[in-house]
Amino acid sequence: MSLTFGLALQNDFPPHVSPSARIGELREQVRAAREAGISSVWVLNHFLGNMQTLQPLPTLAALAEHAGDMRLGTNMFILPLRHPVAVAEEFATLDQITGGRVIAGFGLGYRGNEFDSFGISMDDRVARYEESVAVLRGLWADEPFTFEGEHFTIHGQRIGIPPVQAGGPPVWVGAGVHQAGARRAARLGDAWIVPPHAEPEKLRTILAYYREQRLALGRGEASEIVVRRELVLDDDADRARALGLHARGETTRMYAQFEAPDQTDSYRHLKGAGSLADVADKSYLFTDPETAVSALKELEEIGISHVILRMQWYDLPLERMLQTLELFRARVLPAFQEGR
Repeated sequence: MSLTFGLALQNDFPPHVSPSARIGELREQVRAAREAGISSVWVLNHFLGNMQTLQPLPTLAALAEHAGDMRLGTNMFILPLRHPVAVAEEFATLDQITGGRVIAGFGLGYRGNEFDSFGISMDDRVARYEESVAVLRGLWADEPFTFEGEHFTIHGQRIGIPPVQAGGPPVWVGAGVHQAGARRAARLGDAWIVPPHAEPEKLRTILAYYREQRLALGRGEASEIVVRRELVLDDDADRARALGLHARGETTRMYAQFEAPDQTDSYRHLKGAGSLADVADKSYLFTDPETAVSALKELEEIGISHVILRMQWYDLPLERMLQTLELFRARVLPAFQEGR
């Protein structure tokens, strides 16, 4: 099966950008992505940040009619901050709105101010995450469901609105490129969304471990092997790199104002310009179309089945994002469409 692609939309942006104007731009991007052959669109989730953030589920609902047959997903929805009953009903509602095209991408979250403001300890985030996934799957089965956990208790309840997809939207787990993340994704998820800073050689090693974990658990092969990548395309590779480092760097500068929960490589891209350049040269696709094809072919050879591409950051103009998308449509995507 050939590699397929998603588009990570920029639904967080600096204070001087008009949110209402951005909705129109996002709709334009979704239509352009649909026409270009992109198969999924994604939005992120943060609260109380220094970037204006359109919250994911209402945003996806506003974009659904423009998406055609594309799947719509969260990348990532911060699951431990929410009660799973509300999450189950809200995702099921979106699944009804979209005719069964929703993917539930769930992350742990890492910003202390979010957890503090919700009154939730970051020490509880893993346990809340795992219990929440169990509750979601139980409610999405659309039968009376009982659950007794440390954080959540439900007695004989049935979801108020069932999802279109049998068993509910697929759960794609967002987790760092380390063994704990791979184990969590193997145990809980239908797929694992690997962060964009994971370089190819590390991907080979960690995905082998991930597959071993799934087989050991009797879960078989994952429905998708997914990785994110940052993308700026230009005929001049140096110009693409400079543009990408600047635009991505502005977003990184804003994100870095929130503490990372640890000092592992999972958060290395937040640690300054030098680290960003190193990550970009090893993992991001700030380059010309032909080099991008080669890098994506390498991911395909490793076993990646779906790549979620982000083409816009901070105040990068819509026109420049659409230029990258057009180059991708014309000179990258055809390399992965043979035999379709």
